[in-house]
Amino acid sequence: MGVQGVKPPGLRSTSNDHNTMTHGRFRRTIPAGRAPLTRIFMIARHLRADGLLLLTAVIWGAAFVAQRLGMEHIGPFTFNGIRFALGALALQPLIWRMQKGRDGAGVAPARLVRCGLLAGCVLFAGAALQQVGIVYTTAGKAGFITGLYVVMVPLFGLALGQRAGAGTWIGALAAAVGLYLLSVNEDFSIAFGDVLELIGAVFWAGHVLLIGRLSPGMDATDAVKLAAAQFAVCSALSLFAGALFEPVTLAGIGAATVPILYGGLMSVGIAYTLQVVAQRDANPAHAAIILSLEAVFAAVAGYFVLDEVLALRALVGCGLMLGGMLLSQLRP
Repeated sequence: MGVQGVKPPGLRSTSNDHNTMTHGRFRRTIPAGRAPLTRIFMIARHLRADGLLLLTAVIWGAAFVAQRLGMEHIGPFTFNGIRFALGALALQPLIWRMQKGRDGAGVAPARLVRCGLLAGCVLFAGAALQQVGIVYTTAGKAGFITGLYVVMVPLFGLALGQRAGAGTWIGALAAAVGLYLLSVNEDFSIAFGDVLELIGAVFWAGHVLLIGRLSPGMDATDAVKLAAAQFAVCSALSLFAGALFEPVTLAGIGAATVPILYGGLMSVGIAYTLQVVAQRDANPAHAAIILSLEAVFAAVAGYFVLDEVLALRALVGCGLMLGGMLLSQLRP
C-alpha cells in the first residue's frame, strides 16, 4: 500500500539553442548540448526506481514465508501485533528526516489521528484474515489470492463513481478462472485458508480505496506519518486480540524472532520506505505492475524455503491470476 507517486521533472524545448527543465517551483535553462545528458539522468532515475520497486516486491513476497514460519511458534494475532509495532517504529527515522526538510506544517495532527484509526482498523481486518488464513494454506497460494486486491480495487471503485475499462473486466474474469483452478478442488470444495485469504483480499482492496480517499492534501511526509499511525493501530488491536485468544509466551516469541524481525523490519519498515522513495520517480503503471509480482516471489520463496510444490492445475491458475492482475493495470 503505497503513496501517490510524484511526477519526475519534465523537459520541454523553448528554442533551437536551449531546453527548459521545470522541477516543482523552479525553472532553469539547459544548453542544448546538455539536454541528452539530462534525459539520460532521468532514465537512470526511472530504472533505479523500478529496481527498488522490484526489491520491494521480493521482500513482500518472501514475507509470506516468514509469516508461515512464525505460526509454528506463536499465534497469528501476536505475530501481527509485534511485527506491526516494529514496522511503526522502523518508520520513525524516516519521518524525522522528512520532517526536517519539509516546507509548511502539513496536515493537522488531529486529522492524522482520525485517518490512522480508520485505516488501522481496516488494515487489522485484512492482516488478521491473511495471517490466520496462512496457517491453513501455502505461502504461494496466499500470495496469489491476496494479490487479487489489485483486480478488486477498480471493480469496487464502480461504487464510488469510477469507471472501469475493458482491461479491468477481462482481467477480473481471468483472475476468477485462475482462482477457481488454484483453490477449488475437483469436488468443488475450497480450503478454509483460501477462503480467509480471499475475504482478506476484499479488505486489502477496501484499504487501498480508503487510503485514496484519506490521502488527498497529504505530502510524502504526511503519507508516511499516516502509515506509521495505521501500523500502530493495527498493532494495538492485534495484541489485544492475541491476549484474548492466544497463549503468549516469551519462549514462543523468542523462537519466532527471525520471522517477526523480517515481517516487521523488512516487510513493513524497509519495504514501505523503499516504496515511498521509489514511487517519487517511478512511472505509476510500472509501479503497479512490478508490485504485482509479489505473488510470484511468494510462490518462488515457498518452493525453495518450505518445499511447497503446486500442481499443474494450480500453476495454470496462478498464471491466469497474474495475467489478470497485469491486464487490469495495463488496460485499466
